[in-house]
Amino acid sequence: MDIKYGLISADSHVVVDRDAFTRRMSKARWGELAPQVVEVEGRNGLVDRWRIHGDSIRLNNPLVNCPAAMDQSAAKPARRGEGEGSAFGGQVKYPQHWDEVPLKAYAPAERAKALDDDGVDAEVLFPNDPAHNFIQWLDPEYELACVQAHNDALSEWTRVADRFIPLVMIPYLSDIDVVVSEVARAAQNGHRGINMFPRPGDSGGGVKDFTDPYWDPLWATCQDLGLPVHVHGPAGLGGDGWGAPGWEGITPPVLHTYWGIPAAVAPAAVIPHVIFSGIAERFPRLNWVLAECGIGAINYAADGCQHAWETLHLWTDGLLTPPREIIRRQMHANFYYEVIGIQQRDSIGVDNIMWESDYPHVVSSYPHSWETVEQTLQGVPEADRKKLLYQNAMRVYHLA
Repeated sequence: MDIKYGLISADSHVVVDRDAFTRRMSKARWGELAPQVVEVEGRNGLVDRWRIHGDSIRLNNPLVNCPAAMDQSAAKPARRGEGEGSAFGGQVKYPQHWDEVPLKAYAPAERAKALDDDGVDAEVLFPNDPAHNFIQWLDPEYELACVQAHNDALSEWTRVADRFIPLVMIPYLSDIDVVVSEVARAAQNGHRGINMFPRPGDSGGGVKDFTDPYWDPLWATCQDLGLPVHVHGPAGLGGDGWGAPGWEGITPPVLHTYWGIPAAVAPAAVIPHVIFSGIAERFPRLNWVLAECGIGAINYAADGCQHAWETLHLWTDGLLTPPREIIRRQMHANFYYEVIGIQQRDSIGVDNIMWESDYPHVVSSYPHSWETVEQTLQGVPEADRKKLLYQNAMRVYHLA
């Protein structure tokens, strides 16, 4: 990959086209059950929403979560529950009809132009609407068909430009050999990591949580193929329980903020699970990326794990490697506005931190990412800046 700007986003979100599923899933087998955009009656007239498995997505959810790609000049303030915005809409505009979705959100050629506008070389693509996984419908065959359609749609992005770094969506309800086969297939087609939901068992269907040895064949495959495992905040590790109850007059942007900030520390909770379950010991070359997660949260988890290991003599339980050594060897964090975290970068290691833009979500740095970079990295030496902004991502995702 050619580096022009010196900036790679290790956490952005893909927007798939409205026909991403209907064009790839068997019409004879799935028909109207395939995820698709439909017109439904909203509170203020007709709106478009994604429908999955024949069920309409909630009306107060956005059609597409892409406010950073939208023209926000006409957005108006709103109170909670007003309008047809998102669960955190309000002063931020979200598309209500597909023709309002900007091409630079879902068309890869136009999305590449948006990267140029922002001075970004490449981006790691996490899921977005219509779903981050398809486990909740508890239908293994349906989930696999949706997952394969999603993965194939992202593979097509990589054929448009090598600037797009997609992550494999996992068919959790399938047998482990099917999961491994799908990961290997997607990797062959251009994916460079997997996106993992740490507690799939919470969704029902008898699925094992990720600390169970059931998943060892997946970890082995990812290790062998050089595919990092990603856990993105909040990762199902708190859900609607993050933050306190709302209050009278709360605006949706405030609601999103007081929910989103604590939720973003959730991926750090994965660290003790990966270490103390023995996954890191069994798969020492398997990289983990904790996306949209504060560096400070990871430092806290690292100190806690190290303290417990030393105080409780956990090496006697077979955990031979000190937690801080494991974290420096295998764990990676993202940042984009965390000034104090950057000042503490040497605690977890400057080689373990990667910049993110979160495009096209509401708090994305787009289209002023370089302003955010300069504010966050004041006083950081050039060698460290290069690692944080693009060199670490090139190494983790094998982009050189």
